[in-house]
Amino acid sequence: MDLSTVIGLILGLSGLIGGFILEGGHASSLLQLTAFMIVFGGTFGAVIISFPMEQLKTVPKLLKIAFTEKKLNVHESIQQLVEFSTLARREGILAVEQHYDKMEGNPFLKEGMMLVVDGVDPQLIREILEIEIANIEARHEKGIRIFEAAGGYAPTMGIIGTVMGLVHVLGNLSDPDSLGPSIAVAFIATLYGVSSANVIYLPIASKLRARSQMEVLIKELEVEGILSIQAGENPQMLRKKLLAFLPPAMRELEQEKTFAGEANE
Repeated sequence: MDLSTVIGLILGLSGLIGGFILEGGHASSLLQLTAFMIVFGGTFGAVIISFPMEQLKTVPKLLKIAFTEKKLNVHESIQQLVEFSTLARREGILAVEQHYDKMEGNPFLKEGMMLVVDGVDPQLIREILEIEIANIEARHEKGIRIFEAAGGYAPTMGIIGTVMGLVHVLGNLSDPDSLGPSIAVAFIATLYGVSSANVIYLPIASKLRARSQMEVLIKELEVEGILSIQAGENPQMLRKKLLAFLPPAMRELEQEKTFAGEANE
């Protein structure tokens, strides 16, 4: 479970509802079935119209990615690349072939190392792997756009719900005492639309994009490592080159892990 997503969602909803209650409102007044149907039904309907069913089928998987901590171990990738670099310089590049089983959990790295062992031209290897990275980014972006679209439609559906409510209110002006409560109910739709967009849909899209960017960063790091191994670069220089891909905080953490591992050996 990704605690940041869960905690953020709870804090966001709690802040909205808690602030409303502290102002003297009643939580029960926020529960309006008609507004819920208009906003969420309209949003989901618009999203379904906007995207092919093949993409929409990925929504459960995307939610799972947003709410679970995906294992992207940059430390493991760097360690493997440095180990393969050491092995290739000591025993030759063909010796890496005996260690394919270590890469079963990382098919991208395995594919790259297989191309190196097969003697494929470095430029062609880079092109093949970069095309694969581009496809990964494009696939991720398709999923992200679903939630961004929902975040765009929801506030509009809220406004539509509010207008529909006000039309109903204006059609019943004969009862002045009910005008206040009826107008308040009408604006619940806008609340649903704006809050769902900014607390649920758009934050999930941002989380998915952050996950995608980290995965792409690791893939780019692996491409550079694979080509460096093929070029026969020094393992320690390779490690420094790979660390340069990481932001300062991650770089320091990676160096600490490396030092700790060396101290335990």
